[in-house]
Amino acid sequence: MTSNTHKAGFVAIIGSPNAGKSTLLNALIGEPLAISTPKAQTTRHRILGIFNTHSTQIIFSDTPGIVDPSYLLHENMHAKIEESISDADVVIYLADGDKTHIKSPQIKEKLEQLNCPFLVVINKADLLKEDEIETLRAHWNKVFPKAEVRVISALHNVHTLKLLERIKTLLPEHPPYFSKSEFTDRSSRFVVSEIIRKHIFLLYEKEVPYASQVVVERFKQKENLLKIWAEIYVERNTQKGIIIGKGGKSLTALGKAARLEVESFFEQNVFLDIKVKVAKDWRKKEGMLKKFGY
Repeated sequence: MTSNTHKAGFVAIIGSPNAGKSTLLNALIGEPLAISTPKAQTTRHRILGIFNTHSTQIIFSDTPGIVDPSYLLHENMHAKIEESISDADVVIYLADGDKTHIKSPQIKEKLEQLNCPFLVVINKADLLKEDEIETLRAHWNKVFPKAEVRVISALHNVHTLKLLERIKTLLPEHPPYFSKSEFTDRSSRFVVSEIIRKHIFLLYEKEVPYASQVVVERFKQKENLLKIWAEIYVERNTQKGIIIGKGGKSLTALGKAARLEVESFFEQNVFLDIKVKVAKDWRKKEGMLKKFGY
């Protein structure tokens, strides 16, 4: 590549729920952009994370996990995966440790028919023995003969730099798509809403995190203080009670944890006010999904 040549392109990261896609995105761009929790199906949106150097711009697309759709929300998430694959200059299928089954036949077929560079990346190598890794290599080479198979641990940054360097070689020559100062296409409001939603996943159990949606209603910068007003929507009054907790203790703990992370992200003091509301069965209603940005 000559000194005047610039490479840029879109890289889709897809895989099963909890495969480590968001962890990999954050490791590759060097920013805590996509929320990551131990629970499956944390990611709901297609989130672009942008890696920049003088001669390269890689636009990574973090996608929801591949599931059998059971809600209108899931169908929307599935469409985002297909959209990311269609837009991609390079596709990464992140294989979760020893999981070898792709739940969606449509997604598997799309991967089989890819005309762009395709990497199967076996994640969580730190949890696998050498013979297990070799068995997985052989499996994915058989499933996708055209794919290049690599092994990493996104959580521990093992071989992620080598993966990044390989991706650079696969990109087409193209001017930057975004300003070199940007690292995502998402707004500050979106980042805050995702941080709050992350802590809902970390602090609450069972159905509550999946029935929750966060909307940042107001976002004001005042000298050295960032003032944020957010609303959490759930589907049932019982879920609202769980989010708030006895005497408001659970909501207070949630607000504190989210505020500290927002302060760390924006590197300034934050005032965060959170209210909880009920939007009955919002995951099944097209109007509500549109309101929430799906």
